[in-house]
Amino acid sequence: MQKHGILNSHIAKVLADLGHTDTICIGDCGLPIPEGVRKIDLALTYGVPSFEDVVRLLRYHMQVEAIHVGEPMAKENPDNYAVLEELYPKDCYEWIATSHEEFKEATKSCKCIIRTGEATPYSNVILRADCIFNEEK
Repeated sequence: MQKHGILNSHIAKVLADLGHTDTICIGDCGLPIPEGVRKIDLALTYGVPSFEDVVRLLRYHMQVEAIHVGEPMAKENPDNYAVLEELYPKDCYEWIATSHEEFKEATKSCKCIIRTGEATPYSNVILRADCIFNEEK
């Protein structure tokens, strides 16, 4: 039995299998899951677990080089956008902002979508994996 780290075996497996430039998505409970993309469903009830809870956990356990958000997030969900700015400062990470439709299209190439219980609009991010032997950010 694992003593530390992510206890969810599905998330731990996905992270262990990621290679450089592979992507995963953390999404709110309303984000559509494209056919053929693995869904890891953490949603228990509205708001549990929150987008912030899951993003903070993944920040600690995943080497990331870029994040991708839908453009409406900055205006429509400033609280969760601020969380991303705190965890992934724009001077250290590549930020990609696209229309919400283009964001949803990009989820089709993600290794998985981790569905949270978040019930606020545009609480979605795609994380692109970096090499673990690159300088730690």
